[in-house]
Amino acid sequence: MSDTKKKILVGMSGGVDSSAAALILRDQGHEVAGLTFELWDSEDGTCGTQNDVRDAAEVCRVLGIPHFVVDFRKEFRQQVMERFVQDYRHGLTPNPCVDCNRTIKFAAFADKAKKLGYDYIATGHYGRVDYDPADGRWHLTMGDDDSKDQSYVLWSLTQEQLSRMVLPLYPYRKEQIREMARQAGLPVFAKKDSQDICFIPDGDFASFLCRYTGEEPPKGSFIDRDGKVLGTHEGIWRYTIGQRRGLGIGFGQRMFVCGIDPEQNTVTLTSGEGLFRSTLTAGEVNLIEVEALTGPVRVTAKIRYAAKPAEALLTPLADGRVQVVFDEPQRAITPGQSVVFYQGRRVFGGGKIERPL
Repeated sequence: MSDTKKKILVGMSGGVDSSAAALILRDQGHEVAGLTFELWDSEDGTCGTQNDVRDAAEVCRVLGIPHFVVDFRKEFRQQVMERFVQDYRHGLTPNPCVDCNRTIKFAAFADKAKKLGYDYIATGHYGRVDYDPADGRWHLTMGDDDSKDQSYVLWSLTQEQLSRMVLPLYPYRKEQIREMARQAGLPVFAKKDSQDICFIPDGDFASFLCRYTGEEPPKGSFIDRDGKVLGTHEGIWRYTIGQRRGLGIGFGQRMFVCGIDPEQNTVTLTSGEGLFRSTLTAGEVNLIEVEALTGPVRVTAKIRYAAKPAEALLTPLADGRVQVVFDEPQRAITPGQSVVFYQGRRVFGGGKIERPL
């Protein structure tokens, strides 16, 4: 983005990162406002994000910028929470933050910004957006602080969205952001980062699913890789690939979940060797660096947020999906999670992991 003054609407979660993003852009001379989403209803009937709305409003007051609140609870329930529930029903382990970014934070948010007269949107994600006139494309790059880089959850951004996106935190480390916020008198400078899915603040996915659906998942069989029954599981949505704790049965040795079959209602266990796979397929693919794959491409790929990028060959399939073959087997490739492709520090693209091969 050029140094010219811009009208920028900042998505403000009530946390220190998005607050610092608004501070930085205001101090750069841009015309800035904040927007906070109401996203989900808590069990007491109130909006589950109302405390964050209050925090964001106070930050905007201190900064002297307008603050808007938009009710996206209907959209969030339909496009994020419902998909989360259905994915678990089908034996997947979804990442609702990625779905929220794609359908709410960067789609509905961008549309609302246009209606309010703002040309650009900004967030407190750690990553970098830039335009390269040599290839005529917008690029998404990892943030400078590897320990806080959030490019993994931004892989679904389109060229149009990237052209209107501002990520001002990319050159900073988290401790610098907190100090900047403290010096500016922002009341959230010491606020803890959110670690859990926003609508499941206690991290108990299974209990949430039971409350949300009003159902208990049917019990089924634990089996080994040869199909031998090992015991009874408490419902497939209580398990995820790689899980060791909370199986509810002692097997005399450490056992891990390596497969979930919703049609047979079975959970497959292994002592460890069955957790490693070299090949996966992915759907819902979005490519940032190119319009389309015309052949195999070397990339590094991450199969989860905290994973290190691993060398792999990315190959297009006939139906718009892709195949990823890793040079070295990867542990606990999990259907429903995102696989994100990199070339150097640039995000090449990403997709949703299907069943590993």
